[in-house]
Amino acid sequence: MYQDVMLHIGGAWVAAQSGRTIDIINPATEEKIGALAHAERADLDAAIEAAEAGFAVWRKTSPQARAKIMRKAASLIRERADAIAPIMTMEQGKTLAEAKGETMLAADVIEWFAEEAPRTYGRIIPARGDGIYQLVVKEPLGIVAAFTPWNFPINQAVRKVSAGLAAGCAIILKGPEETPGSCAELVRAFADAGLPPGVLNLVFGVPSEISEYLIPHRAVRKISFTGSTAVGKHLAALAGKHMKRATMELGGHAPAIVFEDADLDAAAKILAANKFRNAGQVCVAPTRFLVQDSVYDGFMERFLGAVAKIKVGDGLDPSSTMGPLANERRIPAIEGFIADAQKHGGKIAAGGARIGNKGYFFQPTVMTDVPTSARAMNEEPFGPLALVNRFSTFDEAITEANRLDYGLASYAYTRSTKTVTALGHRIESGMVSINHHGIALPETPFGGMKDSGIGWEGGAEAIDAYLTTKFVTQAS
Repeated sequence: MYQDVMLHIGGAWVAAQSGRTIDIINPATEEKIGALAHAERADLDAAIEAAEAGFAVWRKTSPQARAKIMRKAASLIRERADAIAPIMTMEQGKTLAEAKGETMLAADVIEWFAEEAPRTYGRIIPARGDGIYQLVVKEPLGIVAAFTPWNFPINQAVRKVSAGLAAGCAIILKGPEETPGSCAELVRAFADAGLPPGVLNLVFGVPSEISEYLIPHRAVRKISFTGSTAVGKHLAALAGKHMKRATMELGGHAPAIVFEDADLDAAAKILAANKFRNAGQVCVAPTRFLVQDSVYDGFMERFLGAVAKIKVGDGLDPSSTMGPLANERRIPAIEGFIADAQKHGGKIAAGGARIGNKGYFFQPTVMTDVPTSARAMNEEPFGPLALVNRFSTFDEAITEANRLDYGLASYAYTRSTKTVTALGHRIESGMVSINHHGIALPETPFGGMKDSGIGWEGGAEAIDAYLTTKFVTQAS
């Protein structure tokens, strides 16, 4: 079912010129399921050359023609979703239902940006003199180097690819080495839809070597990165040194505030589902739960009840509702967070341990009374770990919600219109979702503030990052 993954350069699927490969491991079984072509300098040079040729063609392609090809790619993704989902599950671990949902959402993202392609409007500025025309024109930036992570192999890539293609850019996509197959299927859909050779290229290898070669390269005009804040800061500094435009979608540590007037049944159900989706390996996952004193016990009873119903198992098993962690290193990472939190006085209310010794399975874990001195309250756990603490007043909750340098997503549950309005004003976060989990739709902005990033990867704001503005003035 799982096939070896090649590089995609200049419209062709090719092995690395050196012949080097990387093993692909199934996190549910710890078995090798395939091999991945490992790009080096010669392959990157080939990708750059191909992208330059592709950009020369694609930038002259009308927005309507670009949109037609993109819509075809979206159609192919939908047709192939049942085949793509098992590939993602085998390499990443998430359940089949989650994998198929991610695949289908990718088609929606492509389609939405296809519709935006003809809307990259400029404008006319009224002149101060007769016979003078002042035009503002939007043009594609050029070649984009895009770097995407393993937690959402298609979803993180498709936002960058779709926005860039809609704008008329060519792209060199550095896909995730641990989860390459599903990302390759995304690229295959665009190729099969008729995308000209070189417009979209796919490479894999040593991330630092690829980024440190592509970002300074004279042909690359923009970078887009999704990943940790630490790596993002390094790449942003490198981009700044070479005057390259950069979009950074970085880490998060989302607060979830449950007020005393909240619908506790809805809050517990929605928050449990979104905390443990993809085994908690989600940058916007609710992590710091803040529950008002008077409803703490009632919320915990409901929340722990929802957590107890989660069935951890191989994502290929239709009965599983949470798969394994995506890679071996996440096991000691989560264990370290839990041990440190206990050392600081935190208590385990559910879970807290690895499941078995085969596969990277971990119990959905809930901890209470975790002080802000614990690592887990300051560093993104990026796993199935929920931290639940009490609060008394609105100001106390806001202070904790805004305490960290992260500012990606925040959640809250309340029936008070006054509280909703105040939350919208006072929470320092790029996305605030109240009484539901309503972020990451294709048509809505996706991004953070503070150390959670720069720029947007959804909505009309996203395509602007791939366009440059040119002012043309003419006297008759």
